[in-house]
Amino acid sequence: MRQEKLIKAVAVLPKGLETEGAAELKELGALAVQPLRKAVAFKIDMAGLYRLYIQARLPFRLLREVTRFPCHGPETLYYGIQQALNWELWLPPKLSFRVDISGHASTLNHSHFTALQVKNALVDAQRQRWGKRSSIDCKAPDLCLHLHLGQEEAVLSLDGSPGSLHRRGYRPAVGIAPLKENLAAGLIRLTGWNRQIPLVDPCCGSATFLIEAALIASCRAPGLGRTFCLKHWLDFNPVLWQQEWSRAQSHKLRQPLPQLVGWEVNPLVAEQARTNVSMAGLSRDIIIHTDNLSRLQLPQTAGVIVCNPPYGIRIGHETNLRSLYSSLGAVLREQGSGWDLWLLSGNPGLTTALRLKSCRRIPIDNGGLNCRWMHYVIR
Repeated sequence: MRQEKLIKAVAVLPKGLETEGAAELKELGALAVQPLRKAVAFKIDMAGLYRLYIQARLPFRLLREVTRFPCHGPETLYYGIQQALNWELWLPPKLSFRVDISGHASTLNHSHFTALQVKNALVDAQRQRWGKRSSIDCKAPDLCLHLHLGQEEAVLSLDGSPGSLHRRGYRPAVGIAPLKENLAAGLIRLTGWNRQIPLVDPCCGSATFLIEAALIASCRAPGLGRTFCLKHWLDFNPVLWQQEWSRAQSHKLRQPLPQLVGWEVNPLVAEQARTNVSMAGLSRDIIIHTDNLSRLQLPQTAGVIVCNPPYGIRIGHETNLRSLYSSLGAVLREQGSGWDLWLLSGNPGLTTALRLKSCRRIPIDNGGLNCRWMHYVIR
């Protein structure tokens, strides 16, 4: 990569996955990778940025920085935005847009007011130039802008996706507290699963772990089913984009996947999981059993167990859930010799009912809940 063509960007990630996110970005060609809090800063060329939008599994968002300017209040924000880009070319009135805000400044501590100030700066310039303005579209904008405030400075970025990248499009049916797809993919990376041995989820819920594991094992890029607003960028390169799109499609593997098995006691939730598996095109690769946890049968070949059981916060009551954890621990002690168990714990009092000793605990934020990704080697 030639240095002058590198783009500064940030990947927004689940808290606790910054190191894994940085590793994934490096694998996909990012340079000068620097883990931050809930984010990773990096540099990359345009082809590489397209590659990340199509292939990266862990980010919520990928933000392409376009400018930084001093920002001490509403007035400097207003004029800083107007001078940030050649908006006559980047945002003609025929294009809709949206403004997202993160961070805050001493006199700009309300995100709605800050977004309104950015919007006013842009539409005022449009009215002066054309006598008309762009519309605001919060769901499917042609241009998605992101402004981050902090330390008397504003950073304006372009977001190439109108929605969060964690949404893959295969999950119309979810339970009460679904695990986000990018978090599931990151947790699977942390297990070190080699994509060849069985992977089992004994409390599979919406089947997110299993589907993400199948997509990882088959090298199916998560962005192939997504629409991107980056195609409205002034410097969008359709040739480079098609090259990266074709590369991602060609990487898909056709060989049989390892055993991917889920168990779910609730018939309605199990049927939702099968719907999601079908939507992902994985009905022949993932098996969902509807049965009591006490009748769990692990494959003969040892592998990895991943599990996100209820914590007694959003689902269930702690008193009733102790029997679930106790049953899981009993089954695994009986059948799971040689297996690795990774369990997302949001309630230390419940995990003691497993009667298993963890060898590793990784802090993870799951939807605002302080959790631990617990590793148990079953002997």
